[in-house]
Formats: sequence, structure tokens, C-alpha cells
Amino acid sequence: MRIAVKVGTSTLTHESGKLNIRHMEELVKTISDLQNAGHEMMLISSGAIAMGVGRLPVESMPSDIPGKQAAAAVGQCELIQTYDRLFSEYNHVVGQILITKEDFDYEDRFTNLTNTLFRLLKYKVIPIINENDTVETAEIAVGDNDTLSAVVARAAEADLLILLSDIDGLYTEDPRNNPNSRFISQVEEITPEIEGLGGGAGSRRGTGGMRTKLNAAKIAVNSGMDMVIANGRRPGILYDIVAGKRVGTRFIKKDNKPASFEEEI
Repeated sequence: MRIAVKVGTSTLTHESGKLNIRHMEELVKTISDLQNAGHEMMLISSGAIAMGVGRLPVESMPSDIPGKQAAAAVGQCELIQTYDRLFSEYNHVVGQILITKEDFDYEDRFTNLTNTLFRLLKYKVIPIINENDTVETAEIAVGDNDTLSAVVARAAEADLLILLSDIDGLYTEDPRNNPNSRFISQVEEITPEIEGLGGGAGSRRGTGGMRTKLNAAKIAVNSGMDMVIANGRRPGILYDIVAGKRVGTRFIKKDNKPASFEEEI
């Protein structure tokens, strides 16, 4: 399978904003092993802004766009350097792709993006993808690497999209507020009722939430791929997801012809 894995900021970092070395090492080891097993792996990674904040002389996440862009510029260096070092330990080569919205808005740029992705995969390189937060403002303001991961997975014609976050999956209510909420292990159709479970933003370090994950799920299933939301505190959960075990929340792909990007986004 061609598998796109999106990992959130809260999975990669501690509350301090510093790198969670244990989680990142386990994530890289698992992805490397799945690649060795014959799967084509792609990684959409958040974390640049949070890592930058951890290295800058600031006490908290900047609220202004220039501050976030500066943090991204510093954090992206540490992020890709760490990935390159860790994947090299398992004899895998990585390639960095930084994306802006315009890469999907213009046909020639989209063609260049897909050509690069397919060639990297052909060369057995593991693409590491993030939005170019240093120059892009839309994603920083909205905080939506979940949707980005679905659009990239579609562009790469992936078979499966996995979102690793700090939650186990989809619940009928936020389990942090209601311990009696019911866990939903499988969604065969994203109905208005399912969309209504979106709720608000995610953790303090991350900027996404269930709403953006449900939006990603709509893009994924309409593009002919399953999508799974799972907790990234144990990156080895990827083995169970790829094996088809019931972990996290799995959104079942549609068999109909995918809609256009304009219809979905």
C-alpha cells in the first residue's frame, strides 16, 4: 500500500515545546519498518512552529503571524534535521517538501508537485511534507495540517491516510469533558450528525481539532482511500492500523468517482 501518515505537534513535542525524542524515534522506526515491508510511506509532519518556540527566547507561542513565521523558520530546520538523522539510522533517505496553497490552485504547480512526489516514491525516498509556514499565512491562521494531509494523500494517490494525534479517535462528545461519551470505531458515511461531532480546537501546542480531521476524512473517503484517526502516544499503533485491526476510528472509502478539489475544499 501507499500510506500517508500525518503526525500532529502534540505527538512530536512535550508540553514545553521541546522535542519528544522517544515518540519521534519510535515513529521513525515504525515507518522505516513498514517501508521495509514493501509499503510506500509518506509523512506529513506538523511541529515546526512548536519546535521553533522551544528554541527561541519566548515564553509562549507567538500570537502574531510574523512571530509564528519566525518560529517556523527555526523549527523547520530542527525538524527535518532530526528526521534525516533518525531515518538514516535505518538506511532510508528522506526528501523535504514545503507546500503552499498555490501549489494546488495552479495546474502547472500542482503537476510539478505530483511529479516530484511520484519520483521520490519511485526512488524509495520517504517524503516529509509540511506547509511552508515561513511564507504561508492561511494555514497558520487556520491551523489545518489535517486537511493538508488529505489533499497531499489524494495528490499522491495514496491507499490509506492515518492521522496520529493526542486523541484515540472520534467520540460522541469530547471525552475530556464527558467521560461517558461513546467511542466510534468505524464510520461508513460522514453524515451531518457525524460532522456535528467536530467540536473545537485541539491541544494547546497543536492547532487542529476534530473538525479539521472530519474535513480531512471527507476528502479522503471521496478520493477512494480509508482514513484512520488514532492516538500517536504509541506510534507502533501503525502496525495494527495497516493490518486492518480495529484501533482508532476508521472512515471507510467510497467506491464512487472522486469529486474535484473545488467541490471538496
